[in-house]
Amino acid sequence: MSINQPIRILTVDDHPLLREGIASLVGTEPNMTIIGEASGGREAVDLFRKLRPDITLMDLRMADMNGIEAITQIVSEFPDAKIIVLTTYSGDVQIVRALKAGAQGYLLKGLLRKELLDTIRAVNEGKKRVSPEVASQVAEYAIDGALTTREIDVLQLIAQGNANKLVADRLSITEDTVKAHVKSILSKLAANDRTHAVTIALKRGIIEL
Repeated sequence: MSINQPIRILTVDDHPLLREGIASLVGTEPNMTIIGEASGGREAVDLFRKLRPDITLMDLRMADMNGIEAITQIVSEFPDAKIIVLTTYSGDVQIVRALKAGAQGYLLKGLLRKELLDTIRAVNEGKKRVSPEVASQVAEYAIDGALTTREIDVLQLIAQGNANKLVADRLSITEDTVKAHVKSILSKLAANDRTHAVTIALKRGIIEL
């Protein structure tokens, strides 16, 4: 991109009103332009291949392919892609997943009017940019013991309303093993009981319903 060309932006969100809001914000800037809009992850990957935007604004929660999957796909094909996550979601696990997948920025949608344009400029210049609110979420849990893959599987099934016996059957493990996993989960999440553990895990983005 030459110094005189505007920053070319692809927006990805399944809410048309949000895409319109971003377009109106960007429209006030002479050095930025929206070159494409996608309403889902698969469409985002296709449009990225065709348009090669300078910046991609990516929602995380979409029906066909979520934002982290789309980021992973885009970055695997285009390692220099510059992607900013825009989300209502401040769960620390989700944030870390997005940054590990290759996002350079993470911005809560409630802060768009205040921070979006500066975030676009910063990421376009090769900097990483994460909202202070988001950074504090990550820092709060940085020293936590992370749940294992199997513990996440157990918690996901518990969140869906399954008793220990059904969880054991679904995962082909014993009921005693499920109980041991639950004990470990409660300890790691500092949860009082199973329901509390599910609430914490949903808030932090460890599991989804």
